[in-house]
Amino acid sequence: MADIIVPELGESISEGTITKWFVKEGDNVNQGDVLLELETDKVNIEISADSSGVVSSIGKKDGDVVLVGEAIGSIGASAGAPAAAPAPEAPKAAEAPAPAASAAPAAAPAATAVSTAASVNATPAARKLAREQGVDLTQVQGKDSIGRIYPDDVRSHNGQAPAPAAAPAPAAPAPAPAAAATAGGKPVERKRMSRRRATIANRLVEAQRTAAMLTTFNEVDMTAILDLRKRRKQSFFDKNEVNLGFMSFFTKAVVGALKQFPLLNAEIDGEDIVVKKFYDIGIAVSAKEGLVVPVVRDADRLGFAEIERNIVELAKKARTNTLSIGDLQGGSFTITNGGVFGSLLSTPILNTPQVGILGMHKIQIRPVAIDNERMENRPMMYIALSYDHRIVDGSEAVRFLVAVKEMLEDPEQLLLLG
Repeated sequence: MADIIVPELGESISEGTITKWFVKEGDNVNQGDVLLELETDKVNIEISADSSGVVSSIGKKDGDVVLVGEAIGSIGASAGAPAAAPAPEAPKAAEAPAPAASAAPAAAPAATAVSTAASVNATPAARKLAREQGVDLTQVQGKDSIGRIYPDDVRSHNGQAPAPAAAPAPAAPAPAPAAAATAGGKPVERKRMSRRRATIANRLVEAQRTAAMLTTFNEVDMTAILDLRKRRKQSFFDKNEVNLGFMSFFTKAVVGALKQFPLLNAEIDGEDIVVKKFYDIGIAVSAKEGLVVPVVRDADRLGFAEIERNIVELAKKARTNTLSIGDLQGGSFTITNGGVFGSLLSTPILNTPQVGILGMHKIQIRPVAIDNERMENRPMMYIALSYDHRIVDGSEAVRFLVAVKEMLEDPEQLLLLG
């Protein structure tokens, strides 16, 4: 009998909500089969069977909150497993007993290897892939901040290119609407917040409660970038097989400005200021369950094409609900683009514990004074920087935003950043 245990889900995640069981009591399962989907504050995670057999009990139902390390069911031996052999007759006094089974010592190393692999911090999908490809998990290096191993880590260790994001698990059926309540005789519908929506709500309120948050604004003339994209868009796609979007320009400009004003790339830890010497830029993406912020790692070391590929892949994973915990952890600064929804101006809220977030907005044709005598219609974008005034002074925030503006209006500067 083997318990179905809620595995470690990542740093700061101690519980989750069962979205859907894919098996029921009495079902036969093989090692590695997906048993259920668990919704956490950040991502949805599939829990797989660690052994083959029959699902003998399910102790928690869909919608229940479960804790890391909690047993939520069990898997027993399959009904088709061979019965134990009958005990041999006792040897006669004149006969020497047969020597002890010699197979046991040979099996010991295998058992030890399994036990060692089981102690590795890896996702169920990574364990399944490692078993299929004969990879020793103890030799695989996890790349996220807590060292957890994901399927791409197994593929990289085995010399394979990372596979595209897996198709999402079948969606749970929509819950039946709650009985129509009434408010002053008017019909209403009441439904429970998803775990992720509740977490987003709590974090946004916490950010406003704990940070001395201010926002400063500027505007960018997008003429040069639009002209560059128009001239280079097709050749860029032909060479890199990815479109040249706006986010790579903004990411490069943000990295350049962070190098000039490092306190925007910091966080507060108690009474200490932790200035980060890396540039992991979070890109806010709208998903079905709410906003998520996957991270483009080491953006200062990436070219335009690499940044665009990262953003496209992360956005795809966000919308298909296949982001991993590692995709979301450890960002040092965030960019959010309300302009894709038509927003002309907004004040973004900090993604704590970060102390800075840049808001992009809709490109709008507006008349601009070129000099005392001339006016021209130009494609303009308002940009907003929200920052934590506890460690970032207003003058520093304004100069940061001016630096971003200047680099965007003269994109050749961005080439100097590598």
